[in-house]
Amino acid sequence: MKEKFIRFMSGRYGIDSFGKFTLIAAVAALILSGWFDGLMFSALTIFAWACVVYSYFRMFSRNVYKRAAENQKWLNKTYKIRAWFSRQKSSASQRKMYHIYKCPSCRQKIRIPKGKGKIEVRCPKCSTTFIKNS
Repeated sequence: MKEKFIRFMSGRYGIDSFGKFTLIAAVAALILSGWFDGLMFSALTIFAWACVVYSYFRMFSRNVYKRAAENQKWLNKTYKIRAWFSRQKSSASQRKMYHIYKCPSCRQKIRIPKGKGKIEVRCPKCSTTFIKNS
């Protein structure tokens, strides 16, 4: 059975980040449709099923180049949002070992190791010195 599925998927596009987004949007629309009734329920349900059908169409498509172009277009449109979340994740992981301060004159971010007491910090960009707790 596994071999049949592998042969069936051979040459097909599969799942990518745009496909994941459409499936998550479908699940969110189905959850939201549970809170509404009438016309809003119908619209959300139709939208959810359309997302699922489109996702499966993209997964089973043999036109790999077109699906890759669609995914690249999606990645280009969402780059700023993904980069912001990546910066927040990086900053949160660095806060365990470092204090992150901003220079009072040029607003440059400066990373100082924790546990050093009161230290004089020199900004690498503008050479301004200021005292902060580490």
